[in-house]
Amino acid sequence: MLVTKQPVLRRFWYALLPMTALDAGPQPFTLLGEALVLWKRPDGTPVAMRDRCCHRTAKLSKGFVSEDGNIACGYHGWEYDCTGTCVKIPQNPAGMIPPGASVQAFHCQEKYGYAWVALDDPLQPIPEFPEDGAPGYRRIFQFYEEWKTSPLRVMENSFDNSHFSFVHKANFGLFDQPAPAGYEFRETHYGFEAETRVPIRNPEESYRITGTREPITQRHLINRYYLPFSRRFGCMYPDSGIHHIIYNCATPMEDGRLMLVQWLYRNDGEEQCSTQELIDWDAAITAEDRDILEATDYDACVDTRRRVELHMPSDKPGLVIRRQLLGLLEAHGESEVFLSH
Repeated sequence: MLVTKQPVLRRFWYALLPMTALDAGPQPFTLLGEALVLWKRPDGTPVAMRDRCCHRTAKLSKGFVSEDGNIACGYHGWEYDCTGTCVKIPQNPAGMIPPGASVQAFHCQEKYGYAWVALDDPLQPIPEFPEDGAPGYRRIFQFYEEWKTSPLRVMENSFDNSHFSFVHKANFGLFDQPAPAGYEFRETHYGFEAETRVPIRNPEESYRITGTREPITQRHLINRYYLPFSRRFGCMYPDSGIHHIIYNCATPMEDGRLMLVQWLYRNDGEEQCSTQELIDWDAAITAEDRDILEATDYDACVDTRRRVELHMPSDKPGLVIRRQLLGLLEAHGESEVFLSH
């Protein structure tokens, strides 16, 4: 699926970078093929604009934030406020600023510790994640990293129980039990919710993750899909009562390239499992997903005619993701675009 060919995808919010990444000054980011610059104002709010000075086309991400909280071009010092309007030309302090001297600004706000951006007027707000700030839960930033695949592939994989026994056989997958657990499925206004119970292997190195020493334990999963490319991995370990809830956003940078942003909520403390242990554990699992997804065709078209294979009873979420995405495109007069081989 070629995300840059679908204008409606510009009308959703995407998590780009942690707010802490903006402490070092302006940062570049490519979203849906659009070159952006992000920076933080003195009051801590993020700003996103096109990464191109209207004077001599230099990248504003090579500039700096002025004392007034504006972004200044590193070439000639032209300054732009948060609306993209040029407010200062150092070489002409007493002169008039040329009409139309501006840079396009985009919707940008902070949520869950990340800067989120929508390139056009958003169709719906940033998803609400009830665990954030809830009593008893801690939020852990896990990673943001570039993957060479498509967000559609990431979303499908997120709900595919059939790959556990093979892709993740080195940690929790049960290689001798490849039959996937089925889902109880509920469509929602934002996408869908899919619930299931999955048996997993529990080696000694995962005891502190799962909170149990049983060799085989269970995950009670209440997963959610948020149009177009965000999801909740809502994992509860019934044997211990521990919640291990991951949210991530497969932020489309260009066709075949995305930034996977991931953070975690746990209803325990450092004494149960340290922050670093949790980062390392999920990083190893996600690296396995990344390796296999980068070995698939990122430009595969959305095909809602595909039937659920008899050996893949857990495939319904993937089918609904494709159907909902195609419905979104058709509702806005667009069609799925893919590369021809």
